[in-house]
Amino acid sequence: MENILEVINLRKNFNKFALKDISFTLPKGYIMGFIGPNGAGKSTTIKLIMNLLKKDGGQIKVFGKDHIQHEKEIKQHIGFVYDESHFYDELTLDETKKFIAPFYKSWDDHVFHKYIKIFQLPLDKKIKELSKGMKMKFSLALALSHDAKLLIMDEPTSGLDPIVRSELLDILYEIIQDEEKSVFFSTHITSDLEKVADYITFIHEGEIVLSMAKDDILDNYCIVKGGIDLLDTYNQKAFVGIRKTQYNFQGLIDCREKVQNLFKGNVIIEKPSLEDIMLYIVRGKQYA
Repeated sequence: MENILEVINLRKNFNKFALKDISFTLPKGYIMGFIGPNGAGKSTTIKLIMNLLKKDGGQIKVFGKDHIQHEKEIKQHIGFVYDESHFYDELTLDETKKFIAPFYKSWDDHVFHKYIKIFQLPLDKKIKELSKGMKMKFSLALALSHDAKLLIMDEPTSGLDPIVRSELLDILYEIIQDEEKSVFFSTHITSDLEKVADYITFIHEGEIVLSMAKDDILDNYCIVKGGIDLLDTYNQKAFVGIRKTQYNFQGLIDCREKVQNLFKGNVIIEKPSLEDIMLYIVRGKQYA
């Protein structure tokens, strides 16, 4: 399987924070959700991929090429969509397009106007007159108009209403259908990723906690509920995170087979959401 993005032992040190040898790969034709609490290192990782920050170690490959040695070539085929608009507020959409288009050798006006029509965007309106959802759609129209093979999106659905978020997710799903494009999607809205993501990479305190197929995560992890009398020092160690009251407990285990071995059918087993998994991992054994 061909990888469109490879991050290998990436390191970046700050005064009070560090990315610690993080590694993950995104295959061509798939969507990867990049999750983690605020301050976990998501935006730092994206800036390093885009070479907006200088790494202290490791390697980043995009389309199989070093992201620094081949930066200009690579960025011709990356669509970068921010949480916030970085366009000039006083320019119209048409003026903004005319400013941006010359930077890309593969710019296609026909594709641009196709998405402007699909998104129902008014080219004569100024950027400052657009809603957040319209700005996001405009960013996406620009990104898709220069043959972008990799879309990197930093919190694209943050602050959008559910209808616009749903529209955006449908668009992302359609984008990857030709199996030539991939989407790297950083967000804290994990329910969005449950709808469209193929892979999940979870970063916490500058370290990769897991990076695997979404379906494997949701199939392997489980929430276990039972009476407090079933817990002992041995079986508590199997939990990724656990919450206890005087009478009951519930916790997260990363392998369903462990549950049968530990509790012999005396507990309730439930399928977790990505949000459940993130919560239990972040709070860990102290979740009580």
